[in-house]
Amino acid sequence: MTDCVFCKIAAGEIPGMKVYEDARTLAFMDTAGDVDGHILIIPKAHRESIMDCEPGTLHAVMDTVQRVCAHLTRACGYTGVNLLNANGESAGQSVPHFHIHLIPRKPDDSIDAWPRFPGAAQEIQSVFERVRMTER
Repeated sequence: MTDCVFCKIAAGEIPGMKVYEDARTLAFMDTAGDVDGHILIIPKAHRESIMDCEPGTLHAVMDTVQRVCAHLTRACGYTGVNLLNANGESAGQSVPHFHIHLIPRKPDDSIDAWPRFPGAAQEIQSVFERVRMTER
């Protein structure tokens, strides 16, 4: 996709601080400046969200997520990692290219990576009836 900033980073058209790269994926520093060590992992092929990733692409992204998380916790002094992902504008996806955020963690780092929810508005059984999958 020609207007996608992540595609441009993957293609080397604009600079990116590459943490890890292989034939199908790229891990690079998020420049938002919100959390030390914030890394984004993307497929190099443009996929808008997890819903349009074929299994091979999704598998490659998750292999890279696992590899980078292991590096962060084994070699960089972090003791945990939060994985964050948003799919679709209503979910807060700001760049329409599938990506996983890695937020490296240390004890007492004061990062609150979990959203605060207002509480369920519907009875769980009725929601279950609507969302359960009957076909495989």
